[in-house]
Amino acid sequence: MSTRAIAVLICLLAVFLEPAGVTAAPTKSCAAPEYRQFDFWVGSWDVYPTGRQQLVAHSLIEGVYNGCGVRENWMPLKVENSGGSLNIYVPAEKSWRQTWIDSSGARVDFKGAWNGTSMVLVGLWPDFLSAGKAALVRMTYTHNPDGSVRQLGESSADAGKSWQPSFDFTYRPAKH
Repeated sequence: MSTRAIAVLICLLAVFLEPAGVTAAPTKSCAAPEYRQFDFWVGSWDVYPTGRQQLVAHSLIEGVYNGCGVRENWMPLKVENSGGSLNIYVPAEKSWRQTWIDSSGARVDFKGAWNGTSMVLVGLWPDFLSAGKAALVRMTYTHNPDGSVRQLGESSADAGKSWQPSFDFTYRPAKH
């Protein structure tokens, strides 16, 4: 019997002879406090333009992958604009990354960080201003004292020298 065949046999025996009920302990690869910085956004939300009472979307934000990620499912009342994002803290960069995709085919990669009061993410959004005209988009997520979350979007056509308001939403806990 070859050395390789013996090694395979030993591995198989180890699997089948492992005592019942014994499993490997789950890893704590995303246990650092930085991975919890965006947890305030997790929930089932009704979304309104800030300061207004007209519902524009529902949004389900979930903690996923053993606490390593935050996934958004954006469900506006106008279905043609649906989309979502996947967010993760990247320790090597000491920053957060978000990838947004939507039903128009847009994909935007954002990068940012927790600034002590808000999560701020910035990315270059192709066709944001008009067809063929990209803009930097900065999103600031703030956990409000009443439990709601504000998402302020600003855009810049001059590489971040100046910013204009683009969207402003308040996420309130969904009424079930």
